[in-house]
Amino acid sequence: MNAVEAWFLETVGEPFAFQRESWAAQRAGESGLLHAPTGMGKTYAAWLPALMGWCEDHADPATWAEAATEPLRVLWVTPLRALASDTEAQLKKPVAALGLPWTVERRTGDVSAAVKARQRKRLPSALVTTPESLSVLLSYADAREKFRRVESVIVDEWHELMSTKRGTQTELGLARLRRWSGEAGRTLSVWGLSATLGNLEEAMVTLVGPGGAGGFEGAGQAAEGPRSGGAKKADTADGVGEAQESASRAGGGRMIHGPGRKAVEIRTLLPADVERFPWAGHLGLTLLPEVLEVLEEARSTLLFTNTRSQAEIWFNEISAARPGWLGEVALHHGSIDRKKRAAVEDLLRSGGLRCCVCTSSLDLGVDFSPVEQVIQVASPKGVGRLLQRAGRSGHQPGKVSRVVGVPTHALEILDFAAARDAAERGEIESRRPLDRPLDVLVQHLVTCAMGGGFEARAMLAEVRTTHAYRGLSDAEWSWCLDFVRRGGETLKVYPQYARVVQGEDGRYGVASPKIARNHRMGIGTITSDTSIAVRFANGKKLGTVEESFVGFLRPGDKFVFAGHLLELVRVRAMVATVRKARGKKAQVPRWQGGRTPLSTQLADAVRARLDRARAGVGPGDPVEVRAIGPLLDLQAAWSVVPGAGRLLMETTGTRDGAHVFMYPLQGRLVHEGLGTLLAYRLTAEAPRAVTVTVNDYGIELLLAEPLGLDAAAWRELLSAERLLEDLLEALNTSQLARRAFRDIARVAGLITTGFPGQPVANRHLQASSELFYDVFTDFDPENLLLDQARREVLEQQLEVRRLRASLAVLAEAELEIVATERLTPLAFPLWAERLREQHMSSQSWQEQVGKMVVRLEAAAEGL
Repeated sequence: MNAVEAWFLETVGEPFAFQRESWAAQRAGESGLLHAPTGMGKTYAAWLPALMGWCEDHADPATWAEAATEPLRVLWVTPLRALASDTEAQLKKPVAALGLPWTVERRTGDVSAAVKARQRKRLPSALVTTPESLSVLLSYADAREKFRRVESVIVDEWHELMSTKRGTQTELGLARLRRWSGEAGRTLSVWGLSATLGNLEEAMVTLVGPGGAGGFEGAGQAAEGPRSGGAKKADTADGVGEAQESASRAGGGRMIHGPGRKAVEIRTLLPADVERFPWAGHLGLTLLPEVLEVLEEARSTLLFTNTRSQAEIWFNEISAARPGWLGEVALHHGSIDRKKRAAVEDLLRSGGLRCCVCTSSLDLGVDFSPVEQVIQVASPKGVGRLLQRAGRSGHQPGKVSRVVGVPTHALEILDFAAARDAAERGEIESRRPLDRPLDVLVQHLVTCAMGGGFEARAMLAEVRTTHAYRGLSDAEWSWCLDFVRRGGETLKVYPQYARVVQGEDGRYGVASPKIARNHRMGIGTITSDTSIAVRFANGKKLGTVEESFVGFLRPGDKFVFAGHLLELVRVRAMVATVRKARGKKAQVPRWQGGRTPLSTQLADAVRARLDRARAGVGPGDPVEVRAIGPLLDLQAAWSVVPGAGRLLMETTGTRDGAHVFMYPLQGRLVHEGLGTLLAYRLTAEAPRAVTVTVNDYGIELLLAEPLGLDAAAWRELLSAERLLEDLLEALNTSQLARRAFRDIARVAGLITTGFPGQPVANRHLQASSELFYDVFTDFDPENLLLDQARREVLEQQLEVRRLRASLAVLAEAELEIVATERLTPLAFPLWAERLREQHMSSQSWQEQVGKMVVRLEAAAEGL
């Protein structure tokens, strides 16, 4: 028996069948995707084959101590820095126990400069890193030599990466490593690890490439690259299409499935009295006593929130309610200082925390075995997200994962019931890979020029082996190459944009050390609002907040951050100096990403639950549905309960004007696109002002006068004809595209975010990117980055595909147009949401909403 397998049997136990299958597949040099529930042992299924192979090559354990330390053999790519630290510890266990001459290290943004400098001279035997750090390593001239003996690459939590530009960046990095392996006569083994994902086959193809394992070599030999000049988009490089087709037939990956779905227990905390007129966020903290009781039931709990703002609030409320738990309650999110996060993670591993309030910063496969349960505050918005978070508890084979839902308003009670329905049916969200993001390709070309250079024809063939760029046309390739050579037609007179030059040997390299230095500091695709460091006057750093939040504060204003009540002293050089404050009233920082919409799967499950509730709520319904029974009964009494195959539209008059409430039940983003489309078509039809408000359940259209439209007129307004044209007219698309272009310009290297300690202010980045946008629009309208900005707006911000599918469903739906005397339970949260957006003061908003609740409850009591 292999020494590694013997160690596993003694330490972990009998391997699962999927682990043995994975060991055999990797030993055979295959590539593919390993899909298994959280906590079932995917890490050792992927890691141990490399050690097994080494032990078989060095059969005598007596020689291991004298054996030379192995160079880089395994590359482990992970999406999160917290996950990198945990993975490093897991990989080290068998190495240390067996005394193998292997080193295991990580390289992420959290690693010190000294460690990175040492790794520049010699990489460890196994390196745990992120897509960004991998690209940085590929940018060094000796990258090929450093990576020449890599045998396998493991991409952890692939489902989190593949639908983002970080996933595309990973695809390009893998293509580079595959090429080097192929030229050395070896086949690189690439494996992805995934738990909750709906489109597993597509995920595997995206990871291993359209040619599958070993499919690169033929494509590389056959490619001739584009001719000079502007080739037409429809053309292909000589031979590349045939080579890709052959590689696809010969290649392919292997799918390995773990045991059946992990047992997950989902329950919901319910208030004693569910309000019949819900409004967003109102219910959450009223359940604090019940949450405290749940926390007392377990030794260790992760309490997840959807936003960093919610995490700050809940941490402070729990700490204030249980002062005796001082030191047992912690806060963890991505804006908190790295050292503080690491300390919290260590306490979780050791079982030293009763509760950790966190965000998606702890979503992924970090192994905190002491965690016995998970609490999810607010709707999970997706089935996969809820299961992913639930899996942080019972993180061992055979253990049950437990998650407790805490709704923040009454309709979210239904979300938890619907999520459980979908989870039991195995209806998990899919993640779609990106198609040809040229800003990422442009960045990669400069990276490769620095990392030993490239020859154009071979580079094109390499790029086309990725799923993202499998359809890259000659014209697009020529444009990208021209863009890095001279900045394109518009920027050719500025030498700083001539980043790549062609040598006498025909290979492309970087133009100057200065350009290389600037590029290396800007490598990556993560873009967000510029961060402001938060420090005490003595220099102690607490973390970062977004510039857009600090921009609304003045010296003396109070805000809550990292578990402290702080007072702003001053903002200077991108640093907010603070001091501790007293009192209770304070603002909570805002962070981007707080408006996550319901997924398609969860929205479908909600519609199905409501459809069943149309006939009435009975003892056979889940406890959550019975809890909101009074709300649904009142909705049915005053209007109709919406359901599958129907579109409910309510017309109501208030002193604000004439309201139209409709309930497609498709999620916030689809409703934003649909609401804007309807407003545009209504204003194009006649001069009128329309105010649009949306939430995950419906849309409010507010007008000065009633529309009086019949079903036929509404069907025409809801038509999918001219959808794209009307959206482009309706949504000041130039402004949306400008905002999208800022991130594209950053990734493509047109603008920089500054140097360490000298970041560029967000407003300056926006101004710089808008200047490029205007110049390209006026003088280079065919610039492909402009086209990409428009595509990203339509595909990502407006979800045009999902909107078109929704309109197709609504075209077949029965329209139920109901005139109501007052706001119904489903209309009320939309009305309250619009009111909040119009109020500067949250206090006056709450007072006005509260008064409306009293009036509506009085009307309901009169039934």
